[in-house]
Amino acid sequence: MERENQFIGQSGAFLDAVERASRAAALSRPVLVIGERGTGKELIAERLHRLSTRWDEPLVTMNCAALPETLIEAELFGHEAGAFTGATKARTGRFEEADKGTLFLDELGTLSMGAQERLLRAVEYGEVTRIGASRPVRVDVRIVAATNDDLPALAESGEFRADLLDRLSFEVITLPPLRVREGDIGVLAEYFGRRMAAEIEWLGWPGFAPHVMDQLENYAWPGNVRELRNVVERAVYRWDDPSMPIAHVQFDPFDSPWKPRAPSHRTASANGGASQAAPRAEDFASSAPCFDEIEDLRAAVDAHERAIVEHALGRHRWNQRQTARALNLTYDQLRHCIKKHGLMESESAD
Repeated sequence: MERENQFIGQSGAFLDAVERASRAAALSRPVLVIGERGTGKELIAERLHRLSTRWDEPLVTMNCAALPETLIEAELFGHEAGAFTGATKARTGRFEEADKGTLFLDELGTLSMGAQERLLRAVEYGEVTRIGASRPVRVDVRIVAATNDDLPALAESGEFRADLLDRLSFEVITLPPLRVREGDIGVLAEYFGRRMAAEIEWLGWPGFAPHVMDQLENYAWPGNVRELRNVVERAVYRWDDPSMPIAHVQFDPFDSPWKPRAPSHRTASANGGASQAAPRAEDFASSAPCFDEIEDLRAAVDAHERAIVEHALGRHRWNQRQTARALNLTYDQLRHCIKKHGLMESESAD
């Protein structure tokens, strides 16, 4: 499993998780990696392997959610010729492929109960039996498993074997989501931005405009680092003037005035019969104000107006006439807003 990403970050929560992985790497014990999508579970698995005594042996990966339930056991443990319809020849499973090395099981929580039972035996006794075989094969495999599920809760409800969970949880590394990694969003955005600028052969790196950095910092990042990378790289390659700081970023790549709309009956049903959809926050600034914290209404309105105007200017490459049309303002009204909010120093020629 070769990854192009590196561990980038400086927050205490993130560095603690990386340090725990580094300490656990030397031990040939199972490790569970827990985290939301895009937090870097695969990178932790690779670190556990590369820093272990097994570093020059195979690192084999299997996504448990990518295969139908009927094929998971055959994929994990292998099968003999004729074991089932379509098995024309014998095949080794992932356990045998990973012998002497590391087996990374992603999306562990999706394993069927039958596969969990066979996995438990493999972990306990170091033996696997191919489907259709009568004799087990001994293997020396270190298990690293990852999930975004609450495995203790699944075990309590009977959806995951508690004894397997006990065997796999020698060490549990829980990765923090990006939204709580203080200071890391800016560091990661700069890293991904510079890398993309080099890829498209820009001569220099102009950085991000202040309002764009504010948007990046205030966004919730449900897709975590993977989503941040996509958003930043998309913003860089779409930017037409490498001499100017990047002044527009689009979080939702599907956002378009021409994107297909849901059928009217679905829209009406979702809105309780209302036919008019509510305005979306992403059409304006990156985040809405917290109404409970507003103490000065006029200042709050001005701040929100500035965010809307600055975002629209960036989206239209500081073309003031296009921006005015997009905001349904006259050219003079937009010029007044630019002057009112002190945006003159950022503007470029029409």
